[in-house]
Amino acid sequence: MLDLTRDPVAQLRMALERPGQASSDFDLNPEFRLKEPRLLRPAGVLITVNLTTEVPKVVLTKRSSALKNHPGQIAFPGGKREEFDADAAANALREAEEEIGLPRALPRILGTLPTHETVTGFEVTPVLAVLEDPFAPVADPSEVAEVFEVPLTHLMDPDNYLIESRIWRGMRRHYFTVPYGPYYIWGATARMLRQLAARLEA
Repeated sequence: MLDLTRDPVAQLRMALERPGQASSDFDLNPEFRLKEPRLLRPAGVLITVNLTTEVPKVVLTKRSSALKNHPGQIAFPGGKREEFDADAAANALREAEEEIGLPRALPRILGTLPTHETVTGFEVTPVLAVLEDPFAPVADPSEVAEVFEVPLTHLMDPDNYLIESRIWRGMRRHYFTVPYGPYYIWGATARMLRQLAARLEA
């Protein structure tokens, strides 16, 4: 079994260096055909691994139920890229500061994963970072209902992932889930985590 308590930064860096392809909310539904041309909006999310806790943990949020996109779902801090964002990392760091009060200078960026296309029309760049100094999250209540952490070992164990389905636009769409306690992690968030898990497993 993968031991992520021993030099997790080195293992995460190695995972980023391994080749990989862009992912999509439709990965498990090859029969579904998206309309062309697709005008995707760029976005960035921050996959933050907290190294200041007893075991490495990933910072996640439960989105406000009042939001237009993905209300009430489990997500990484992040959002759409603005014109003034220099790159995906700047985008993700800005959003994390706005959503959970994470100072932009605190995370150490390790790199990015291939992009992920969502059903809502975003092309998301996952930015992987580590926290080596503690911080107390302050959630923006207009966007975030809760900030919580999940052990990295749980999220990086492929055996913890399930494939479930639901009807979407008249068709059955399949997706990854990785439940943890009371938290139902699914969809794009679970897919991006599964992609990272696959790279660590390689």
